[in-house]
Amino acid sequence: MFINFSDLPNFSNLFLDYVYEFDKVKEFYNFNFRNSEQYQSKFNEIRSSNRIPREILHKILLEQYGNLQYSKRTYNNINLLNAENTLAVVTGQQLTIFGGPLYTFYKIITAIKLCTKLKESYVDYNFVPIFWMEGDDHDFEEVNSINIFNGDNEIQLIQYLESIDNNYESGSVGSVLFDERIDISIERLNSSLRDTDFKSELIELIRKHYSNGKSFKSSFRGLLMSFFDEYGLIIFDPQDKKYKTLLKPIFENEINNYESHTKVILRRSAHLEEGYHAQVKVKPINLFFSENNKRHLIEPDDAGFKLKNKRKKFTKEEMLNLINENPEFFSPNVLMRPICQDYILPTALYIAGPSEISYFAQVIPYYNIYNITQPIIYPRASVTILEKSVKNLIEKYNLTIPSIIQDKDYLFQNILNDNAEVNTLDVFNKSQILIDDVFKYLENELMKIDNSLIDPLAKTKEKTLSHFDILKARTNSIQIKKNEILNRQLNKIFNSVFPNSFLQERVINFSYYYNKYGKEIFSTLFDEISISKFEHQIIEIGIN
Repeated sequence: MFINFSDLPNFSNLFLDYVYEFDKVKEFYNFNFRNSEQYQSKFNEIRSSNRIPREILHKILLEQYGNLQYSKRTYNNINLLNAENTLAVVTGQQLTIFGGPLYTFYKIITAIKLCTKLKESYVDYNFVPIFWMEGDDHDFEEVNSINIFNGDNEIQLIQYLESIDNNYESGSVGSVLFDERIDISIERLNSSLRDTDFKSELIELIRKHYSNGKSFKSSFRGLLMSFFDEYGLIIFDPQDKKYKTLLKPIFENEINNYESHTKVILRRSAHLEEGYHAQVKVKPINLFFSENNKRHLIEPDDAGFKLKNKRKKFTKEEMLNLINENPEFFSPNVLMRPICQDYILPTALYIAGPSEISYFAQVIPYYNIYNITQPIIYPRASVTILEKSVKNLIEKYNLTIPSIIQDKDYLFQNILNDNAEVNTLDVFNKSQILIDDVFKYLENELMKIDNSLIDPLAKTKEKTLSHFDILKARTNSIQIKKNEILNRQLNKIFNSVFPNSFLQERVINFSYYYNKYGKEIFSTLFDEISISKFEHQIIEIGIN
């Protein structure tokens, strides 16, 4: 089952037009991902474009994988990158505890499946999936927790740190080391999940990768490898000093020419704002500098440059010397990251989520600035997993997925009323009409006596309606309590399909489904996920 993105909330007009009406946005993106007839010419262009020599990339990857146990398929894919006819299908995401929301996995699955599909059509090329592990991100609060469904089908928050102190703020997440509190988090996850045949296997897997002394980066990479290494997924670490050394020309160019760069991006953003919304607020300089494990945005200053919210200043010469001597201290922001990525990788397609697709409208001018060939921006698969028990409830109450998502409170009340002895919605709607009629009658009659009575009448009506609303709310509350089973079933539907008022893929962690269905859930997703429909997909599981 597929649902048009326009029938779902929280998708921007820019994303919707990119997916469904590309002609409206072609000036911002240049290449229509649906136009497969032009893929061959794009691949040829990327193959012949100037970038870092492949043998350097190959060496970096082998060193990054040096101490890891990985599959022959991944090893072969790393070696394939040495060949000029090998192109990369890239996706990426910031690091998140326990793998984060499901959409990260859907990005990876899209990349892997697309490589297979492309190889079937373009036999003269090799395609390898690469995951860009964004360890330089510094929004620790965003990656500190996951959500699962607990034994009562309620959304349960599992946190690593219940409160985040200064030691964790503004630092690169990839470098953060877990302490003994990670064991508490895993135990909280263990106790929140139902007992199943797969629970011990799941908790053992998580404990294998997440433990005291391990970093966010190594844990996240290990977890992803446990699921996707067998498919040949290459995981790239952009915090690698050798990689940062290769980026010196990019960093220097940004420092030397940030004013002209900013003007270009500001013009693009202003033009975008005429019909859409600019996803990213443009900064004067698109680089961060790390000092004492803290990541600070570089800003222009009268003396040259400074670090945001810091007194420390640098001359231009000092900044360029730092880039030359310690490039590992520097990292790109969201607008510069794709440039740094595609400066070294032969990226043919980038698998992007809706927000990324939106900010690429601002990013793409940078490709011309840095003379880097722009990849095709390809939408990731978007999925809601529908369990048999939830599907049965949806059918029982004659619901549809879009109707569940659009207006929860209204739908909730209607279903309660349809299954109650007294339809309170109908009762109160009719009563509202009667009250309006009574006050309208009073207004007409009192005006015959004296117009000064109209104002007191309006105040009386206001008080009456206020008490009426209180009575309505109390009646609804009593009715809900009288229908606890119904209420519980409806909450199960809404929590499963639209948890916390977002699509399931943006909220729920994989562990709930692994705990219930085992590792085979990933085989099911691989088989079922469509990468060419470009609509939100409902995948039914636990259904024969």
